[in-house]
Amino acid sequence: MRLLLNIIWLVLSGFWLFCGYVLAGLVACIFIVTIPFGVASFRIAGYVLWPFGREVVDTPGAGVTTGIGNVIWFLVAGLWLALGHLATAFALAITIIGLPLAWANIKLIPVTCFPFGKRVVASRDLAHAPVHYPGYAR
Repeated sequence: MRLLLNIIWLVLSGFWLFCGYVLAGLVACIFIVTIPFGVASFRIAGYVLWPFGREVVDTPGAGVTTGIGNVIWFLVAGLWLALGHLATAFALAITIIGLPLAWANIKLIPVTCFPFGKRVVASRDLAHAPVHYPGYAR
């Protein structure tokens, strides 16, 4: 089922969202100071290309610089990328088959707005993880 959802996702919205994140990452990599923002954008781009079967969890040990980076990211790119997710979710929610994809778009908004201090892991790794897995609450 994940494979089918990922293929439909890729065709209907994943590729275009991926292009948006890659563009944001390339723009961020123009200056040396903003390279971490580019890396975060590329990390999200990989997730947004094939999201089903993976989840985003908090990274343990994220500090003050993570919070500052998230605020800067939100103001420069996060808000605009989140609006892209909302527009895509609205378009997908018109059809019955697009409802799970629309919900996936909505679930991507928090990581889109605040990507620092997060990492992407396979869902199967979380299923067998102990309850105290960092950043994941069951």
